[in-house]
Order: sequence, then C-alpha cells, then structure tokens
Amino acid sequence: MSVRTRLTLVYGSLFLVTSAVLVAVMYVLTARTLDQRLPERTSVDPQVAAKLRVLVASKDFSQILAVKAEQDRQLAQQKHDVLEGLLQTSLLTMVALGVLAVVIGYLVAGRMLRPLHKVTATARRLSESTLHERIALDGPQDEIKDLADTFDRMLDRLHRAFDAQRRFVANASHELRTPLTINRTVLEVALASRKNPPETKALADVLLGNTERHERLIEGLLLLARSEREPASRTPTPLPEVVRGALDDLDGRTGELDVEVRLAPAEVAGDPVLLERCAMNLLENAVKYNVRDGRVWVRTGVRDGQAFLQVVNTGRPVPAYEATRIFEPFRRLRADRVGSADGAGLGLSIVRAVVGAHGGSIETVPRRGGGLSITVRLPALTRPALAPA
Repeated sequence: MSVRTRLTLVYGSLFLVTSAVLVAVMYVLTARTLDQRLPERTSVDPQVAAKLRVLVASKDFSQILAVKAEQDRQLAQQKHDVLEGLLQTSLLTMVALGVLAVVIGYLVAGRMLRPLHKVTATARRLSESTLHERIALDGPQDEIKDLADTFDRMLDRLHRAFDAQRRFVANASHELRTPLTINRTVLEVALASRKNPPETKALADVLLGNTERHERLIEGLLLLARSEREPASRTPTPLPEVVRGALDDLDGRTGELDVEVRLAPAEVAGDPVLLERCAMNLLENAVKYNVRDGRVWVRTGVRDGQAFLQVVNTGRPVPAYEATRIFEPFRRLRADRVGSADGAGLGLSIVRAVVGAHGGSIETVPRRGGGLSITVRLPALTRPALAPA
C-alpha cells in the first residue's frame, strides 16, 4: 500500500478507536446517572398513588408488593429504552463521523505528501543531461523541506562529479591517443624505410602490433565510458539499418561462417552510433567465438511492445554460470574457442552499457548443441497513426 493509504488507515483507525472509547464512557456514565437520579425524578401516576393508599389502608401487602414490582419494572424499562436509544444514536454517529474522518484523512494525507510527490517526479525526470534541475521546494522549514534541500545539495554534488568525469574522459582521450599516434607514425616510417635492417623492421612490426592493441583497448575504455551515459539526444533509429551497417563493416571477417539474416521492421529511439556499435560487438562476438564452418543467425523485430535484436551462434557448450558473467569488463571465456585470445574483453561490456543507457534489457541463453543466444530488447518507438484524409 502507498504511504497515503497507510496514513489514511491510521487516521481512520485512531478516530474509530477513540470514538468507541468515548461511546463506552458515555454509556457507563449515563447508566450510572440514571441509576442515581431517575427514581427521584420519576413522578407516580395519580391513579396508582390512589390505589396504593387504598391498599395501605386495607393492609393488603401482597398487592402493595405487586404494584411496587410493576413500578420497578416500568422504571427499568425506561432506563433500558434510554440507554438503547443513546447507544444506537452514538454508534450511527460514530460510523458517519468515521467515514468522514477517513475521507478527510485521505485528503489531508494527499496534501501533506504533495511535496514528496514533487520530489519523486523530479527524481524520475533526472538524467545526466538534466542534472541541472532542482526541486526548489517552497514552504515552511519542516522535515519534507529538509529532505528536498538535502536532495538538491546531492544533485549539486552529482552535477559537479559528472562534469569532472566528462572533462576527464575528454582529456584522457586526447592525452592517451596522442602518444600512441606518434608511436604508430614512427613505427610505420621505420617499416617503410629501406635503410633499416630486417631485425629492426621485425621489432617495429611487433611494436606496431602492440600499439594497435593498446589503441583498441583505449578506444574500448573510452567508448565504454561514453556508452554508460544516457544519450543526450534520441533519434528514431531502425534496427534493420543498424544491423545492415554492422554487417557491412564486418564483411570479409566472417570467413567460412554461414550468416543467416532475417530483419523484420523495428524502430527505437536512441543514439544511432552507439546502437550500431552494440550490434557490431554482438556480431563480432558471434563470429569470433565460433567453430569452423559454424553458423550465425541474426533477427530483428517487435514483440510485446519491445524491439529486439537477437544474435545466435554455434560454438562450444557454454555453462549457464559463464553466460551470466561474459558482460563483465575484461571477462573472457576459456581460450578454446576460435580467436578468443584477441580483443580487449570490453565488447559485451559496451553492449550492456549501451542497452542500459537506452532503457533496455539483455537475455543470454546457452544454445543447445553449443553457442549462445543473446537477445537485446529495447523500448519500441511507436508513431501516432495518421488521420484519414
């Protein structure tokens, strides 16, 4: 139950309990008052009084006792009627006021919780690109305003931290790429020169390979840092076009693998570059971790309101516990798969970061007979229907 409902139940329950105690106290006090004062203030019927005088004169005590008993019975009946009427009226009033108290409590609880709803709505709207927003709650300096002010101060700290991270990524991108680019240029010049002996060229070739691996590692780390941030702008992006672009970039690296492609229409809102990188990494993973003469299946479409991209490949059997860990950075499966020694171990980590930044999910299932089935699900972009002309 929501806080508003719980507060309403608390208010209503306290009111009903208090009302019940009040009714019980009133009932007891009224009964005691009737016992003490009703006989003194009850007038005797003149006919009954005349009959009693006759019976006293005749000394008929049995009749006198009978008349007295009748008087007591009538008095007790009057007391019972008064208490019963009081109890019924009190209970009806208590029920009516209880319902009114629940309604008023519900309205009052909603008004008291309205600032918290504002805090919640602001928190839901926040993303990396909207961290400049603040709650700026007005009103008395109570506990709720203290909470809102604390939340605003936390957003200030987060905003500064994200700005520092952006500057660090930008600076790291420049500072790390520049020396590697210089090294690559020097090594390529050394390889192209005819004056250098074969030993120097062999060493330069080895160093050039190491430089390329370092460049891939740095590019992967920077792309991973950028992928974990929510896209600043979202563009309608058809998944089939994303997959075709990734397949074109992968052309020539599939070798003898049989790639089967079935691309049904599916459109999402996001960053096309990151989405294409996500598809590219999935396809590279399916090709790299495969067997000779293996197969790769690629599917896109829309199911249950979500666009999906599914990549299935053949390969060695993958335990379920390994399938859940391959998205961690620098995590590789055992090196008995084709090409498993290449890469920086960041491909699927980037996939997870891109999918998370776009509000999607990933399902990884070991394929019977070997290999993996990886399905990426993203919120499908639905366009409003055009009115008939």
